[in-house]
Amino acid sequence: MKIIDLLNNDKITISFEVFPPKKAENLESVRTATEKIACLHPSFMSVTYGAAGTTAGYTIEIAENLKNSDGITVMPHLTCVTLTEKKAVEMTDRLKKAGIENIMALRGDLPADGKREHEFEHAVDLIRYLKANTDLCIGGACYPEGHVESANKAEDIGYLREKVDAGCDFLTTQMFFDNNILYNFLYRIREAGINVPVLAGIMPICNKRQLSRSVALSGTNVPERFRAIVDRFGDHPAAMKQAGIIYASEQIIDLLANNVKHIHVYTMNKPDIAEGIMHNLSEILK
Repeated sequence: MKIIDLLNNDKITISFEVFPPKKAENLESVRTATEKIACLHPSFMSVTYGAAGTTAGYTIEIAENLKNSDGITVMPHLTCVTLTEKKAVEMTDRLKKAGIENIMALRGDLPADGKREHEFEHAVDLIRYLKANTDLCIGGACYPEGHVESANKAEDIGYLREKVDAGCDFLTTQMFFDNNILYNFLYRIREAGINVPVLAGIMPICNKRQLSRSVALSGTNVPERFRAIVDRFGDHPAAMKQAGIIYASEQIIDLLANNVKHIHVYTMNKPDIAEGIMHNLSEILK
């Protein structure tokens, strides 16, 4: 199934993101974790693509397993960094043979050494290629607080409009911890003529170090209310885990109450965290 058909159905969707292993010896444990997450019956699942495409094969393998074993609609990621047109053809041919109809087109994080052997400079270039050469449903990323490399939010929305005009069917936001940031962003992009569905990306923060890493990578604003939670419970793992699940659940409840119908949860391959959120939403989703 194409994800855009799910999103255009005017029903609430809850989707989960998982990531592939970095090493072959971890493949089985990752597969087990992703299958447990699939048992929660998300609307679909996305599978990330390793830095510089280092786990590309595992990305497709995990996606194929979820589709074939669990009957889940899946969306593998594909990034520009180190991607040649020959490799893009190989990847998309494999998806077609597997019956996978969705892809997330991203630029990706630059390698630490700065080397980029590629034929796609930006996500928009990859989107144009996919639109012209495949029948895939194409997802793209957006940044409610602006991409860290953009000069300002207006410039960032201009680039976003280019991605949508190039053929991006829907967008998924970077994580955010203040829903007002998303509401403001949605207003601004609609004013700019961007009318594709937007999935709200929610990251449950369940340990103190996870917050530091996430903020360092993305520059995401952390509300004082959430900082207080981390300060109070961060040194108590079980309490921080529970607080993180509750905070993410409250974010989702507020989003749904304000007619944001599509939620994408970054699970970090943690079935218990995904299950905790779904438990908190059980009656709300009925």
